[in-house]
Amino acid sequence: MSLIIQKYGGTSVGSVERIQAVAQKVKQQRERGDSVVVVVSAMSGETDRLVALAKAIQPEPLPREFDVLLSTGEQVTIALLSMALDAIDCRARSYTGAQVQVRTDSAHSKARIRDIDDARVRADLDAGRVVVVAGFQGIDAQGNITTLGRGGSDTSAVAMAAALKADECQIYTDVDGVYTTDPRIEPKARKLDRITFEEMLEMASLGSKVLQIRAVEFAGKYQVPLRVLSSFEEGEGTLISFEEDAVEEVKISGIAFAKDEAKLTVLGVPDQPGVAYKILGPISNANIEVDMIIQNIGSDEKTTDFTFTVHRNDYTKAMGILRDTAKALAAREVLGDEKIVKISLVGVGMRSHAGVASRMFETLAREGINIRMISTSEIKISVVIDQKYLELGVRALHDAFELASPA
Repeated sequence: MSLIIQKYGGTSVGSVERIQAVAQKVKQQRERGDSVVVVVSAMSGETDRLVALAKAIQPEPLPREFDVLLSTGEQVTIALLSMALDAIDCRARSYTGAQVQVRTDSAHSKARIRDIDDARVRADLDAGRVVVVAGFQGIDAQGNITTLGRGGSDTSAVAMAAALKADECQIYTDVDGVYTTDPRIEPKARKLDRITFEEMLEMASLGSKVLQIRAVEFAGKYQVPLRVLSSFEEGEGTLISFEEDAVEEVKISGIAFAKDEAKLTVLGVPDQPGVAYKILGPISNANIEVDMIIQNIGSDEKTTDFTFTVHRNDYTKAMGILRDTAKALAAREVLGDEKIVKISLVGVGMRSHAGVASRMFETLAREGINIRMISTSEIKISVVIDQKYLELGVRALHDAFELASPA
């Protein structure tokens, strides 16, 4: 008998009919002889509705009360799913994050899980019940309800799997697995049977929306086997594994992209120790996350040009800060570009295969796509290009690395 954690997102539980369909899936898993813990999100659209209610009363809601409000979305789902299971003769019991003692820090709206008291869950499992747990939420040391941030139900499920030492954590979504790239951009994208945690972490951080990055980090840290599956169709999904042997023959596993990028450049900064900190320090203090960075020595060798990228939502704020910094440093000029995107190749096979970068650059050049910035790590290569070339670039690279063909 195996212990399986199943997580269902908002789309999967978006109506009474879908909740009843989830109940049937859970019952089938029980009938195979497995113990099952189900972690659920709020019904599709419910969290947005609650946010709108809060902001209609208070534009900047009190963090503690905001979490109390948002946590009710999942409470509705756990009760309805437990009822649906009982209606088909599958005994179940629901728990909020506080009831099951998902203990977190006190950072409202972005809390991090510290530990889970699994005693009540184990007792119910031993009694033959399905346990239904509210994702996305927990409780701090003072007894306050906390939430984990958007997508936090994935993290809740992985944390529960780690605490219970589950045999597998199954993440049910509206897609049937992890693909070589977004099928909406490249229709020939292929579903991967397996991908390593390292690759999935890179894909998630580089723009893939299949799994929340914190959930992948948590799963990798506690060695929780993850599988991404569809709530709406049968299939084996994609296994996120620890073994690289099965995939290291493949140079590239996938292509990720980020549409919401912006680039800022300060020209003619005095080339002296500490200049990078003087530029990026104020940006960091404003809680703006910097991604790619390039620094070039100017032609006169006394100045430097400094370029970095941020999320497009932070562009205006970052530009204002950078202009003030440039004035203080007596820099020559500040430039910005909001119409850029980042495309990344990801694959553990890069470690043992030379020539990936040159083929990537050759492919883009052949399509007339100019590369603005380049960043590399052991298993990824990222480039910044003009926004208008996103689809062309992804499709060209997908063909060049033969990702549509069976591995």
